[in-house]
Order: sequence, then structure tokens, then C-alpha cells
Amino acid sequence: MKKQQSGFTLIEIAIVMVIIGLLLGGVLKGQEVITSARIKNVSNDFSGVSAAIYSYQDRYSSLPGDDVAADAHVGAATNGDGDGSIEGTLGFASVTAGDESRLAWHHLRSAGLVTGDSTSQLQPSNALGGITGISTGDGDGAGGAVNGFIGLLIGFTLVDGDMAVILDAQNDDGNADTGSIRSQAGGGYVLANSYSLIFEL
Repeated sequence: MKKQQSGFTLIEIAIVMVIIGLLLGGVLKGQEVITSARIKNVSNDFSGVSAAIYSYQDRYSSLPGDDVAADAHVGAATNGDGDGSIEGTLGFASVTAGDESRLAWHHLRSAGLVTGDSTSQLQPSNALGGITGISTGDGDGAGGAVNGFIGLLIGFTLVDGDMAVILDAQNDDGNADTGSIRSQAGGGYVLANSYSLIFEL
């Protein structure tokens, strides 16, 4: 007498497939929500730093980091050179005390416009765990500028490639090499699919 082989029926298999589909859909939707929140955090970081720079400029008629009278204005330990630009790299890799790209954070903190130790020149972390930098582009790709920027820049490191594309598409022209938002691979960090995202004010 033959033994009857037991197995799943088509209905049971269909139910399992539906459950797996629902679980995968939930996971993917959750990842989408997390990515959207991180993108919003980067946009908020940019808005906050922009507002702080403009507030400093309105209040003291000078750029933070470049302010030649920062000691008198905000009690900062080090002044800038007052030439109208924030010199130095965007701060992603700058370790030189006194670089205006680092002094900018010292001046902003001393003025109470951003949080942190008012004696520190360290660049703050961004919402993605990378570094936020401030500099003035010089148009030739040096000094932390990319692709010909010559204006005031705010940059973020450790931006995922897909996230950089979305931020550019939402806020600019969708092209990494043109417009007021541009990206470059790495940016001081050797990580796969990691970019620096540069915003021009």
C-alpha cells in the first residue's frame, strides 16, 4: 500500500505568499519613511545653518569666520581677516585651527546662533552622521568648492547617493554637476556610495 505524501495545498501556498508580500511591503515602506525623514533632516540642517549665517551677517555686517572684529562682537578668541569671504576648505577635512571655515562655527556659537561649545572651532555633525561645513567657493574647485561654485557654500558629508539625487531633484535641477546643489563622491570620506552635498546660498 502506497503512503500518501503530505504537502502544502495551493491555498496554503497562496496564503504564505500573501503574508510574505505584506511583510516585504511593510519593510520597504518603513525604509521609505526613514529615508524621507533623513532627507527632511538634511533640509532642516541647511535651513538652520543658512539662517544662522544671515543672522550673523545682519547683526554684525560681516560673515562668521571672516569677522575682523569677532572678539568685540561676540567675544570670540580669534578674528577673521575681513576680506568678505570664508576661506579654507568646507571643513570636511580641515584640521588647521584658525581656518575661517572653522572659525565660522566658533563665531556662530559665540553669538548664540548655533548650539555647542562657544570656544570650539570643530565642525558639527549633520543629521546623517557626517560633518557640516561652511566656506566660500573660489570657482576653480579648490578650497572645498566643486564645479565652479564662487558663492557662499554649506556642505554635508556622508550623504547616501540615492539621497543626494532626491535632495537635488526636490530642491534644485536634479543634476549633480549644475545648479545651486551639487555633489561629489567621497568628500573626505572613503566610503562606498558616500557623497558630499554642497548647497550654494
